[in-house]
Amino acid sequence: MNNWKSATCNANNINIHYTRTGGNKSPVILLHGLMTNGLCWTDLARKLEKDYDVIMPDARGHGQSDVPDEGYQYEDLANDVAGLIHALELRLPFLIGHSMGGMMAAVVASRKPDLIKRVVLADPPFINLKVQQDVWDSDVAGQHRKVLQLPLEAVIADVRARHPHRSAETIALFAKARLQTSIAAFEVLRPPYPDYKILVSKIDIPALLVFGDRGVVTMDVAKELQGLQVKQIADAGHSLHMDQPERFADIIQTFLL
Repeated sequence: MNNWKSATCNANNINIHYTRTGGNKSPVILLHGLMTNGLCWTDLARKLEKDYDVIMPDARGHGQSDVPDEGYQYEDLANDVAGLIHALELRLPFLIGHSMGGMMAAVVASRKPDLIKRVVLADPPFINLKVQQDVWDSDVAGQHRKVLQLPLEAVIADVRARHPHRSAETIALFAKARLQTSIAAFEVLRPPYPDYKILVSKIDIPALLVFGDRGVVTMDVAKELQGLQVKQIADAGHSLHMDQPERFADIIQTFLL
């Protein structure tokens, strides 16, 4: 991590911060979920950096990227990714996204398939409109507003209590990322999300859907979607890349070959 590059580029008319492992290797872009940031992919990036140039951007409203007043729908976020690819002159990167980042990756893959080589969708919010509305009506943004008033140490303690098996580094990275997430970013939860069935039907590059047995995506939803490779990870929730990091990394590395 010592030789990773931290930088900013202008993409889609905003400044996007990213961390990059570097090297003359095939590029891989890792897209994080809501309330996290690029560095929350540190564990996977360490596993990939020997063979790939790993780029971990902070989505708008997250990390050290700009916090514009608007533009938090999935179309906007996908355009940010496309802008990043152009700004960094990346040639056919692999695109891996978790949760919100998974939906972003699905939009990019379905609308701009010429930009990327392969795509991984890690437990994206492939949920129906009623569930989307339930999430929007919940107090998730209000709870986050309270968290933003807390010192880092208190957030770390809360994360540690909820996820005692995660490493101290991972807990610290996620706590810091939580405090770097703007309230504006929660606009991404406003229904409706892009229709995931239509998105997937238009993906014509190799695509993998990976999800846990206790996550958001269900096997019934996965079976409805044609053209995707599907992997389910046992004993994993929505944060499957942290619940089962070795298994997740193995699946990713096999798919990227």
